[in-house]
Amino acid sequence: MGNWESQVSAVPAPQLGEFVQKNLKPHEDCRLQIERKVADVCRALQRAPGVQSVAKGGPYGRETVLRGSSCGTLVVFLEHLQQFQDLKGSQRSILDTLEQRLRECQPAMGEIRRGPSELFIQVSTWYQAVLFRVVPAFKALGPGEEPSPWTYRDLKRAMDETGASPGEFAVCFVELQKKFFDKYPRKLKDLILLIKYWYQQCKRNREGATQVSSFAPYALELLTVYAWEQGCRAEDFDLAEGVRTVLGLLREPDQLCVYWTLNYDFEDVTVRNVLLSQLRSQRPVILDPTDPTNNVSKGVPSWEMLKGDAQAWLSSPTLSSDPSAKWNVLPAPLFVTPGHLLDKFIKDFLQPNKDFLEPMQRAIDEICTFLKNDCFRHSTTKVQKVVKGGSAAKGTALKTGSDADLVVFTSSLRSYTAQKQERGRIVREIREQLGAWAQGKHFEVKFEMSKWKEPRVLSFSLKSRHGPEKVDFDVLPAFNALGQLNSGATPHAGDYSELIDLYQSSDILEGEFSTCFTELQRNFIVSKPTKLKDLIRLVKHWYKQCERKMSSKGSLPPKYALELLTVYAWEHGSGMSNFSTAEGFRTVLELIMQYQDLCIFWTINYNLKDDKMRKFLLSQMQKTRPLILDPAEPTGDVGGGDRWCWHFLAKEAKEWLSSSCFKDGAGYPIKPWRVPTVQTPGSCGARIDPIVNKMFSEQPFAKSRGLFLGSSFQET
Repeated sequence: MGNWESQVSAVPAPQLGEFVQKNLKPHEDCRLQIERKVADVCRALQRAPGVQSVAKGGPYGRETVLRGSSCGTLVVFLEHLQQFQDLKGSQRSILDTLEQRLRECQPAMGEIRRGPSELFIQVSTWYQAVLFRVVPAFKALGPGEEPSPWTYRDLKRAMDETGASPGEFAVCFVELQKKFFDKYPRKLKDLILLIKYWYQQCKRNREGATQVSSFAPYALELLTVYAWEQGCRAEDFDLAEGVRTVLGLLREPDQLCVYWTLNYDFEDVTVRNVLLSQLRSQRPVILDPTDPTNNVSKGVPSWEMLKGDAQAWLSSPTLSSDPSAKWNVLPAPLFVTPGHLLDKFIKDFLQPNKDFLEPMQRAIDEICTFLKNDCFRHSTTKVQKVVKGGSAAKGTALKTGSDADLVVFTSSLRSYTAQKQERGRIVREIREQLGAWAQGKHFEVKFEMSKWKEPRVLSFSLKSRHGPEKVDFDVLPAFNALGQLNSGATPHAGDYSELIDLYQSSDILEGEFSTCFTELQRNFIVSKPTKLKDLIRLVKHWYKQCERKMSSKGSLPPKYALELLTVYAWEHGSGMSNFSTAEGFRTVLELIMQYQDLCIFWTINYNLKDDKMRKFLLSQMQKTRPLILDPAEPTGDVGGGDRWCWHFLAKEAKEWLSSSCFKDGAGYPIKPWRVPTVQTPGSCGARIDPIVNKMFSEQPFAKSRGLFLGSSFQET
């Protein structure tokens, strides 16, 4: 079948994968023949005088070649080119030499074409042709070498000295570009083929040409990679969901801002200035991940026309039958959002809407009803209550996914010890009953397998049989330590006594029984102003971006620690229901940067006047920083000391200080609130007896760490 014999927009969504295999990927025998011929061309070029090596780039190097005709780049690294500036010299004489070398090897090499400043060679088989542009280059990186800030400083200096156009020296990084694409799964490259084929059809339909150039913009390949990275990251995925996501991004060209910090970042001042200049320029912006000067979106002739073409395919019967089945991907990252637009960013991209909340609430209510009335109907176990927790219950859920924590308090769990010993059995019983219950319902249940023999949680997803709605659940059995806690009530001192004794006399993990206090955790956040919950959403979104970049061994602190840190920053820096989101966000990042000094706790549920609690808190305060105690459960240090990779978050937070988030509408810097890194008894909302405060302040750790009011604590 020829490249133009079928409109891809007419292909039914379930058949897109088959369409790629049958029509878009080159035939395997053709691919192998082309590969052998390209190897011959490379060997011929390498024998030319002064050639160090030859690298394959473009769609051929990235393995995104379409069947029929496509293109590539052969980059010839020359010994006498010692710096970027040298590329502005004798280009014509270099091409003359390379052309002569290729013609000496004809007819085996292929068809050679020469322009005033360009050299092409077309390598063909019966069903496949690849047109290669032959380009001389300076070898900026040694074998296996990673780029450094010095590499990009040299690039910037060379561009300034020679007046080179942005991206003019990008060919020097072709090996790095190939490495960038090599790590992605084959199915993502199949999605790229679909988008490129569609683009070529759009161009042909507009221009009325019988044959269109195979040079589809590199920007579309990068945009497809961005969509997959931000919204999916699975090796096996639904191609139709990927198509809808990319087309959705193409409908918003005036918002598109796409970049990577894999090879360059904001740490070096020269590179940072180049990056910021690019990111603040007119949209769309799609930066080459190997060359920060190269905004490849300039290679797309007409974004406005492409916008209309994207809408047309999205509206076609093949894709419009399930429009919500796509990945949730933002057209521009938070980093480039100006501070005065953060509230709009939260409203547009982070706050769940009714279409999200209503199906989620129905699903939660159905599961709660099942757990209370049906799950243990034929068992001696009785459910005392089911408590909703997690972000859904606190009002801090993100638009990017629906999740709910349900804590089941049962009559058979009469102590913390019983919870630890019996929860695995209850989890298995809930799973068995839930699977049977779902058979006759309009939901499909998919369980997540636990690696533990005695799991503490049942994780599953609930998907509607009649629509795209899906909710992820964690169901956790727990001991009812607080009994029937009245709304707004606080626990008695004795409610924590058994927990403290158990924690101090056994090997239980800190916070292991935090589920028993889910109501208190939920109420602590629910009582806060709506705008503070939106700031928590923003911090969680930032955290998810950091989590995506985390590649080293180790793990980040729990999101709950960031929630509590955000509440603390607001309590001590603003306390108002209406405040500057940018100021609050910057304050949280500044506190993260000083994580080694953080010592934060609250006294709204456990009271410092109780002797046992006071002594226990004194011992907690001597732990390695950061210390952030769960306001609902004093054994739960979610700061964790050196247990988690706070240093990674601190490094990210430092880079983010150059973000547009911390510039106002006029471009002036936004300052953080003045917030102490160390909590003090007198600032916890509790009325502390002067004698108690004196006892605390006389502790050696308090004097050395500046724990109390009147001491010289650090401020952001």
